[in-house]
Amino acid sequence: MGTTWSVQFATRPHITPAEVRALVEARLAGIVAEMSHWETDSLLCRFNRDRGGQWTALPRDFAAVIARGLAIAEQSDGAFDPTIGQLVDLWGFGPKGPCPPPQPEQIGQALDRSGWQRLAHDVSAHRIRQPGGLSLDFSGIAKGYAVDAVADLLGDKGLRHALVEIGGELVGRGMRPDGDPWWVDLESPPETDFPPFRIALHGLAVATSGTYRRGYHSIDPRTGLPVRNGVVSLSVIDRTALAADAWATALTVLGPEAGMALASERQIAARFVVVGDGAPSELLSPALLAMLDG
Repeated sequence: MGTTWSVQFATRPHITPAEVRALVEARLAGIVAEMSHWETDSLLCRFNRDRGGQWTALPRDFAAVIARGLAIAEQSDGAFDPTIGQLVDLWGFGPKGPCPPPQPEQIGQALDRSGWQRLAHDVSAHRIRQPGGLSLDFSGIAKGYAVDAVADLLGDKGLRHALVEIGGELVGRGMRPDGDPWWVDLESPPETDFPPFRIALHGLAVATSGTYRRGYHSIDPRTGLPVRNGVVSLSVIDRTALAADAWATALTVLGPEAGMALASERQIAARFVVVGDGAPSELLSPALLAMLDG
């Protein structure tokens, strides 16, 4: 996935850290083999190269991610879309690396080949059909899924007290050995003076999107253009890292007004940090405010 991972956990005497590392590495290797757009032999990359009309049978992990991704694409009216691989590559955010800004006609052609509605998804048979020229990109959801998968793996081994992190997306299960919850500080971008926003990940996950670390890397699937709407950091707290990851992307694309409206409508706990013409602002959705009051 082009990033790092870390796991903190309260272990049992018969389970060594080396054993846990091996289990985690094997689990992540399986997810990468299915969903990476950097590994040319991954299932995702093979699907992207398929001819139009060809069906692909999906293993369990891939099937779960595409089903949830398409659902969030519909719920966000396309602000999140797992089918914009061509646009990601065109803007130099994919495996090919930096490249000159694309021309309008190139963006239009990539938009024509993208779109979650173009992807036929046979839920009962666990398969998808390549419509021709469509490229999947799970960079806005796969890390979150992997975080959940590792936490579930630890739980299956009896390690129910853990903090799992992949590329800044986190999930906390159980408690720390000292009896505290897993405390996590959400950074504030350097151009603001807000204090870190501390949350307790007790059966919760958090994912952050925005521009203050990686620049304007979020693409609006509806226009094909990088997002420049003032959102420099956007964090979502949810029960799963998968949902937090995808919704953080969608709300970043939507921006402060439409994003907050959707977060309010769907009861998404979100923190927006916005830098515009005036002073920086920190906006908390009603669901997040309710969590703080509780």
